[in-house]
Amino acid sequence: MTDGGLDATDPRTLPGFFDALADGDLLGGVCADCGQVLLPPRPACYACGSHDVDVEPQSREGRVFSYTEIHAAPPAFAADAPYTVAVVELADGGRLLGRVTADAADVAIGDPVELTVREPTAAEREVALEYETGWPVHVFEPR
Repeated sequence: MTDGGLDATDPRTLPGFFDALADGDLLGGVCADCGQVLLPPRPACYACGSHDVDVEPQSREGRVFSYTEIHAAPPAFAADAPYTVAVVELADGGRLLGRVTADAADVAIGDPVELTVREPTAAEREVALEYETGWPVHVFEPR
């Protein structure tokens, strides 16, 4: 797939990725040349530079690759602190950053998690850019 003629409905753009997520589909880009999984998808592979990127459904299941506990949160999220954020390696090979619905003390590298999608909170809408306010929020639930 080439990147010519991309518009906001293409899942290789952030609006297209979040529209698909709102419809219940987790889509990733998969480089036809090197196999790199790109989450969110993008029109060019960041591993090899190829523009031959296909869009494929991705597993919502994965394992914690890395995580941290946020204590000094941005002002809009101060009431949520402390909260856990993780990089999750999904079963199909891509990695995605998101909140984990567990205390950091209850999370370990390698723990199984599953991606879920929810509507943004008022605080999340408040800090979002105008075009992002309707985008769903993904979070990881421990399994």
